[in-house]
Amino acid sequence: MFSRPSLIARGTAAATLAALTCAASPAFSGGNDKAFFEQVSGQWKGPGEIVAGKYKGTKFTCDLTGEPSEGASAGIKLDGFCRVGVFKQPMSAVITQAGKSYSGKFLDGANGKGLDIVSGNVAKDKVVVGINRKKLNGAMIARLQDQSTLNITISVKVEDTMVPVIGVSLSRQVDTMAVGSIK
Repeated sequence: MFSRPSLIARGTAAATLAALTCAASPAFSGGNDKAFFEQVSGQWKGPGEIVAGKYKGTKFTCDLTGEPSEGASAGIKLDGFCRVGVFKQPMSAVITQAGKSYSGKFLDGANGKGLDIVSGNVAKDKVVVGINRKKLNGAMIARLQDQSTLNITISVKVEDTMVPVIGVSLSRQVDTMAVGSIK
């Protein structure tokens, strides 16, 4: 079994990456995915909570930075950390467009201590991304509430039902420092 911070880290990394990579509006469907990834790049911060399972009620915060992929293909690279009390877990993820879907990994992927992204679909103001780790199958849904707020839910498949287990709300961090000229 994984430690509490490790499980929380995997879930929050998955949720955050889904939010940063795919929470789109209709203007960003199809060939405009690269433009969308560029729009959602930047600094994101916010709280989350485990809402089901053994660690139900555990609260955490994440501080993450997304950078769009270089080159012609759509995608994003995510780096940062999530914190549970005094535990600070580094986060990293990479997602790339694979034809009409998505692939990628959180942390070091399912072969290590992370998760694989096995599918993805963007529609209107939300995205659904399939996640996998050995016998665990699930989905992340990221919904763009407005240009500065992303709400994310991670669900896992239990028998034939998808059960929500993690919720995260991220806010875009904007530098509000006034800049002026010096005479």
